Amino acid sequence: MISQRTSGLNAILALCQLLLTASLFWVELAAVLVLGKSDVVSWHAYMVFCAVALFGLVLEMLSKKRLETGSIHRDFVGAHRLSFRQTLFGIGLLLVYVVGTKDAATLSRAFFSVFVPSLYVMLFVTNRYLPRLLGQRFFGEKRWEPTLLVGRAARMEGLRPWLERKTDVGFRTIGILCDDDPWELEHCGYPRLGGTHEMVEVVRRLGVTQVIRTEMPATADEQHFFVEACDQLGVRLLVVANLPERWGRPLTFIDDDGMRFIGLREEPLENPFNQLIKRAIDLAVSLPVILFILPVTSLIVWWFQWRQSPGPVFFRQKRAGLQNREFEILKYRTMKVDHGVEAKQATRGDSRIYPAGQWFRKLSVDELPQFWNVFAGHMSIVGPRPHLIEHNSLFARQLANYQVRTFVKPGITGLAQVRGLRGEAKSTEDIARRIAADIEYLENWRPALEISIILQTVLHVIKPPKTAY
Repeated sequence: MISQRTSGLNAILALCQLLLTASLFWVELAAVLVLGKSDVVSWHAYMVFCAVALFGLVLEMLSKKRLETGSIHRDFVGAHRLSFRQTLFGIGLLLVYVVGTKDAATLSRAFFSVFVPSLYVMLFVTNRYLPRLLGQRFFGEKRWEPTLLVGRAARMEGLRPWLERKTDVGFRTIGILCDDDPWELEHCGYPRLGGTHEMVEVVRRLGVTQVIRTEMPATADEQHFFVEACDQLGVRLLVVANLPERWGRPLTFIDDDGMRFIGLREEPLENPFNQLIKRAIDLAVSLPVILFILPVTSLIVWWFQWRQSPGPVFFRQKRAGLQNREFEILKYRTMKVDHGVEAKQATRGDSRIYPAGQWFRKLSVDELPQFWNVFAGHMSIVGPRPHLIEHNSLFARQLANYQVRTFVKPGITGLAQVRGLRGEAKSTEDIARRIAADIEYLENWRPALEISIILQTVLHVIKPPKTAY
């Protein structure tokens, strides 16, 4: 019922904005003509311009971001962001059309310079104030839903702001039934109307039409009582899904092929289309590096090794990759040939590193051969850094969520690295911060994040952080 009311108001708001945009377009065009600031070459062209701008607004209204944030509550900042986004879609598509059809001369500059800011102002005003007016029109006193809360008063801190916003769709919270001590009701914000066992009597006495259970019932008997009682009373029942609190972590809810699941996290890179985008970025970056940069850097590294630490140019080592599958990583050798135990982490001033190797590591030059690993598909440009097999086992024993990072390919750089979390891991807390960044990356991947990390990495190469060595 909540989603139906909200989506309905959003649809009416969208229709109003489209009608107002069309009206604004033609009124301002007429005004420009009357003032003699422009000559219209073709009415047909302007009809197409208007249709394209409206189509741009429709695209924004149907975008994934809008569909995911269906709330009609608009504060000043929220109204501004939404209006600016709508204006970008509408005007942006219009400009693309004008440039693509080489019809720029037909579009009056005087009209365009007036229409763009007035469109934003109209959208801002309607986004800011029209939802509330529409809510009052469709869900006024005659359509109020007297709502009764049932559950612990401690749950109200997070629920009360939502209830206040839902007054736009006719919710009127009259009080709460709870078994809490009186001191726990201080910050509840609603009057206590009795204990939870009095629900049936209070609903009948006060004409309640909707009951909201502030948390999921603890037992099957309690669940059946609420369902049967509300059905018999003819009132709506809503239950706040507090599963994330019970599990102690955020959850994701999945509908797939008629089945419903609860997952621990979103994984955008399980989407094949997103995988194609990421692979395209990998190839677009790695190929130029392999063809034009690696030959030069290999010669420079070889010369310094020949002078300071003769031996093989490259260093190969087994690392843990996607789903802990082993692969051989390729790097420029920065340590002396007989440097002892490989599993020992490098430290600042490490005697195993020859002099030029310190600079290669600081400037991340030693990582460049890994672009071969990217090209071969073992790694990606961006992802969790691949660790030694021995370190993987050790860190997995120290941190329960360590292996989650293996859900995606390892990378040359990553979110942890651009945040300065690189170099020697001196404590479990150091590893935990890196793992948190890696998991944040795999849960929130998008092309913009990928490109942002790559650009930040370039800046770090130009100006290395203090943790680089």
